[in-house]
Amino acid sequence: MSTKNTAKSDKKVFATKLSAYKKLLDADIAAYTKTVEKSTLQQYGSQARLATDAYLSLLGRGGKRIRGALTMVGYEMSGGRDQKMIVQAARAIEMMHAYILIIDDIQDRSLTRRGGPTAHMQLADYHRKHQLADDPDHFGISLALNSALLAGHMANTILANLPGATENARLKAVSIMNDTMATTAHGQTNDIMNEVVDTVDLQQVDDVLKWKTAHYTFLNPLYIGMVLAGAGDDATDAITDYAMSAGRAFQITDDILGVFGTEFDSGKSPLDDIREGKRTVLTVYALEHTQNANKNFLIHMLGNQKLTPAEFRRCKDILVDCGALVYAKEVAADHVQAALVALDAVRGSAEGKRFLRGLAEYLLVRTS
Repeated sequence: MSTKNTAKSDKKVFATKLSAYKKLLDADIAAYTKTVEKSTLQQYGSQARLATDAYLSLLGRGGKRIRGALTMVGYEMSGGRDQKMIVQAARAIEMMHAYILIIDDIQDRSLTRRGGPTAHMQLADYHRKHQLADDPDHFGISLALNSALLAGHMANTILANLPGATENARLKAVSIMNDTMATTAHGQTNDIMNEVVDTVDLQQVDDVLKWKTAHYTFLNPLYIGMVLAGAGDDATDAITDYAMSAGRAFQITDDILGVFGTEFDSGKSPLDDIREGKRTVLTVYALEHTQNANKNFLIHMLGNQKLTPAEFRRCKDILVDCGALVYAKEVAADHVQAALVALDAVRGSAEGKRFLRGLAEYLLVRTS
């Protein structure tokens, strides 16, 4: 089979298996949601349900379930066969993702996520609708933070009590999760700081790609799935280079979609990253390769909370005209190639490796 046909076949395996994983996860999360809704109301009352429901609403909106799928792939390619158990672990990973999204949306001042209001906006709207005392925005943020913290601890509890996993595997899974969240927090701190300092270079952007996305989106779920199947350090070490390269490519393409896609594509407003002043491969390259009026305009638009659609369109034109869009795509492609090379050294089932290969290749053509 030709290289072109092999790549096409791998992407088909990825798409088919991702759809199957997502179906399993969505059904599991729907059942879990009903249980949590009932138990929260019975034990803690309707006020507690308010914050819990805001979190569960976001969790239930789905997304591609990439992180949950990678948990199952890591498990299966390492010889794991307990589907019921690994779906619960994958649910915990998706719960952590929704938890992080709530925090991220507050810090980014985002209004929408996955086709609906962000958790803090949903809760602020509840405050306004019921004409409660005090400030609705502070109320929304306060309860959203509570719901996120609740979800994070619930996810760790699920991992710590996985039926069918050995005590050592459960302990390693929880340890990996917490270590990853610490790394992600440092990545997020650097990401926020990059928005407010005078100059940011591409190395600083790459540090955020490593610490925030690659660890959290790729390395964490793969590691957890693998250790739950009994994989040792040699196996998890071998997957690291793939995960770190694919994770970088994932975030770069996500940043491209965040600006050049639609709200349906990325799950948030296309204006958000510019309004936030986010420093990405796109924006940092543009600032380094744009002069005079265009550079000054871009500097003033990054972080402008009153950014208009017309100003946003000019920002996009600048990113295209200075070569930032082409450059970002080239960097993503380089990371994908590095991931594919690294995957050749990984041991595991052929089907699992085809999924990972297809995922890496998909990153170059993703539209959502």
